[in-house]
Amino acid sequence: MNRATYDRYLACFNARDYDGVLAFYAEEFVLEFAALRFTTREQVKRFYAFLHAHLDESIQVTAFVGDAQFVALEGIVRIEGKVDLTAEALAEAGYPGLFPLAKGQVFQIPQFIHYHLRDGRIVRAACAVC
Repeated sequence: MNRATYDRYLACFNARDYDGVLAFYAEEFVLEFAALRFTTREQVKRFYAFLHAHLDESIQVTAFVGDAQFVALEGIVRIEGKVDLTAEALAEAGYPGLFPLAKGQVFQIPQFIHYHLRDGRIVRAACAVC
């Protein structure tokens, strides 16, 4: 995957176009971050619909390397609370490992994001805070 293709993927993510994001994924995939693991499109859509109802999130790429098999990047994930996201709401939704976020609270989180590709589609994505 080259940078232009990744930028199209990222534009879908930043626009909350979950179907557009998932079009870059293979039929079978694994997405892992923050002690969460998703293996179906429905899980990913449910998670991001919940999360983005509570906060604004965007990713800015600061370094990128990609080829036909892998993409590795460094980026800044910016999150800002739109409404209070409580520990209780996170637990009830099934995401107790995530941190609560108050309305107006902003975090900028440096991350490493790594993708494995097969036939031009993402088969594994993993994120780690750096």
